[in-house]
Amino acid sequence: MAGKDRKKQLARQRYERQQARRAAEARRARRLQIIGAIAAVAVIAGGTAGIVKLAGGDDDAAANADAAPSTPPPEDGTPKQEITLQKVAVETAAGGGSARCKYPDSETDEDPPKNLGKPPAVAAYSGKVKATIKTNLGDIGLELDADKAPCATNSFAFLAGKKFFDKTKCHRLTTSDSLKVLQCGDPTGTGLGGPGYSFADENTKGAKYTKGVLAMANSGPDTNGSQFFIVYDDSELPPSYTIFGKITSGMEVVEKVAKAGVAAE
Repeated sequence: MAGKDRKKQLARQRYERQQARRAAEARRARRLQIIGAIAAVAVIAGGTAGIVKLAGGDDDAAANADAAPSTPPPEDGTPKQEITLQKVAVETAAGGGSARCKYPDSETDEDPPKNLGKPPAVAAYSGKVKATIKTNLGDIGLELDADKAPCATNSFAFLAGKKFFDKTKCHRLTTSDSLKVLQCGDPTGTGLGGPGYSFADENTKGAKYTKGVLAMANSGPDTNGSQFFIVYDDSELPPSYTIFGKITSGMEVVEKVAKAGVAAE
């Protein structure tokens, strides 16, 4: 192989490795950044048990070694019960809001749709806004809070109007004791997709992720896009995720998905 061709091949291989590494880093970042929070809860909850186990003698170790290991069901992954967003409808803005919103290009979204555009720079909504998510399992009613999260509401309504969410699957379910959420809003179904723009965090001070909360998923501060999650039971999360509404009806739809659990990989 000529020296020039060899250099091209090495450059191409280096580029492919860089792209693969970046994709892997983005995939890890998209997982709601909650591993630390879950670990902290687990340490607190299991602290006493850990002390007892460490204080055990050789007989305890032998007994544990003889016990047949069991594989628990996965607590985080693709829902076993498929749920598809068939249509998201947000009521028409009556008076409009006054908050100014910025939607810079996203640096993490994979394969964003072309010619989607961006939400208006001035929020189109104010007050409480009704919305409905129609799924293959039934309807989910929402109440969006355009006063506390105007830019998130503005973006959600914009994407709904563009049919961005139509025919997309909720790609992630968590079922651990401290985290119970269903995550949706990614047309790629990988956890890496989005609209191609981002926006700043809102309404996070003192945020509590209790049952019925509707919040934005992110990959770090101010990286909101299209992915959102529904809290189907009280969960432990740091106040880092924009709460932009709540579920008003149809929680049984999400609970049905949660009850089916996570699909084995």
